[in-house]
Amino acid sequence: MARSILALMLLGASAVAQEKGEKTVILVHGAFADGSSWDKVIPLLQAKGLHVVAVQNPLTSLADDVAATKRAIDAQKGPVILVGHSWAGTVITEAGASDKVTSLVYVAAFAPDVGESSNDVVKGAPPPPGSSSVYADPAGYVYLTPEGVAHDLAPDLPAAQTKVMAVTQGPIFGKSFDEKVANAAWKEKPSWYIVAEKDRMIQPDVERAMAKKINAKVTSLPTSHVPMLSRPKDVAAVILAAAGKSISNVAASAAKE
Repeated sequence: MARSILALMLLGASAVAQEKGEKTVILVHGAFADGSSWDKVIPLLQAKGLHVVAVQNPLTSLADDVAATKRAIDAQKGPVILVGHSWAGTVITEAGASDKVTSLVYVAAFAPDVGESSNDVVKGAPPPPGSSSVYADPAGYVYLTPEGVAHDLAPDLPAAQTKVMAVTQGPIFGKSFDEKVANAAWKEKPSWYIVAEKDRMIQPDVERAMAKKINAKVTSLPTSHVPMLSRPKDVAAVILAAAGKSISNVAASAAKE
């Protein structure tokens, strides 16, 4: 009963927030993570008057993650700024075809073309250092070792934080990386791309090449694969730019740090 009441209350609050068709930022997390990976960015966006939704991907297939993202998009009454980190770049590339989506933000993310998979995008490039930290369980779901989380995924975060991230990571079905997209939303929507210059999970050169391919507005940050956790104000500034919001206050705060 309590859960039902809470669900109704949350639904009502969301409906009130969307009455005026305000802009919504939908944040889509990557592999080895969940929606809480955006917890430092969310309050910065809310402070600028944006409605924010964090998708919880099942990480069971590209189709399942796209479906979860589309449900979030369909629930909004106003325009949507769609943001994807890492694996979720592939997800937003497919899901971003919705008429509600006005812009795309890729955060150290895959950006495949029609008929390409996440793995296709990195073919021919040297394997990133973090690839040696990935292992699969008998069911085909892949994880990062605790050492991989600390040294490859997020070496610029405190050890206490990476230990928790290792324990709470979301395993992804390994074959998802071979699933190809049928749509490439970046061909129709303006795009922004954050290159993580010290990324050990996706080669920075690959990120730069993808950003150029999709004609994105590029921001380069001296971070690991998780800039939304290590440099949240800078990431929020890019999202705000994609939303057409002033970024001066956020950018100034980031510069001071």
